[in-house]
Amino acid sequence: MKSFLTITKYFNGAKLAFLIFALQSFTCQSQQIMITPPYLQKGDTVALLATARKNIDDNLKPTIDLLKSWGLEAVVGSSIGLDYHQLAGTDEQRAADFQKQLDNPNIKAIWCVRGGYGTVRMLDLLDFTKFKQHPKWVIGFSDVTVLHNHLNTMGYKSIHGVMPVTIPRATPAAISSMKSSLFGEPLSYSIEPSSMNRFGKATGELVGGNLSILYSLLGSPSAIDCKNKILFIEDLDEYLYHIDRMMMNLRRNGCIENLKGIIIGGMTKMKDNEVPWGKNALEIIDDVTKKYNIPVIFNFPAGHIQDNRALVMGSTISIDVNASGSTVTFQK
Repeated sequence: MKSFLTITKYFNGAKLAFLIFALQSFTCQSQQIMITPPYLQKGDTVALLATARKNIDDNLKPTIDLLKSWGLEAVVGSSIGLDYHQLAGTDEQRAADFQKQLDNPNIKAIWCVRGGYGTVRMLDLLDFTKFKQHPKWVIGFSDVTVLHNHLNTMGYKSIHGVMPVTIPRATPAAISSMKSSLFGEPLSYSIEPSSMNRFGKATGELVGGNLSILYSLLGSPSAIDCKNKILFIEDLDEYLYHIDRMMMNLRRNGCIENLKGIIIGGMTKMKDNEVPWGKNALEIIDDVTKKYNIPVIFNFPAGHIQDNRALVMGSTISIDVNASGSTVTFQK
């Protein structure tokens, strides 16, 4: 009789443990559902501000005119014109400007005017409480990857794409894709084939951005979770051995082995040492990722290039890579 009671208690305990595990799994999955900020409508207002490098030039008129042509209003933040060495004001000044636009429910999108370096310095000064009550689009690329990754860990989508200082030289396709992303229009891309592509299909959440920034955020609260995701990477002005070091770090952190797919954008103006590294940036990425049986798209039009197509980070996307080319389709 005692043995029977012991067995009964064991199975009841096992059932309870299973129930707890199932609830925890359900909770984790539910936390991964990304929140989409409201898409823009005519009459909405977009704030233009600087989170990193200073913007002291009178160069925002093309972007303001573009927004007006889309039926939108523009507000220029107090960080524009500030000059603190390389930065657009002190960390406190840039954070205060961002916080003001973040907290204002009448501001429907925050468009970072340029990259450089410095966004991470103000990140921990921000309070996202009111943002959670009134989510809005945060837009940019390069150093703005800090915000894309941080928002992703919070469960919010954002837009990786052209910035105001790059509007004058951006392609019509890049600008059009930004408009489509902001207004919630269907977004998909068909890309020419690359001899380096690895064929396959995958569906997953899009994460990533600038490789150097991804690398710098590893181990911090703003680091992305790569599991079952599709990773986008791009970079500018790096030594080739730095690219190898960063890719090795992603691999050793378990990021690459858990991915469903990879999209590689522009690897622009790469540098080499007097003694060559021996591979270009794309070959380095291929070498680090080739043992994983996942689809890979090379030469995707995004990054520090004129044809910098918009990517809605945090969206679920489907990629199809084959001999005739690649397609990337975004789900709302």
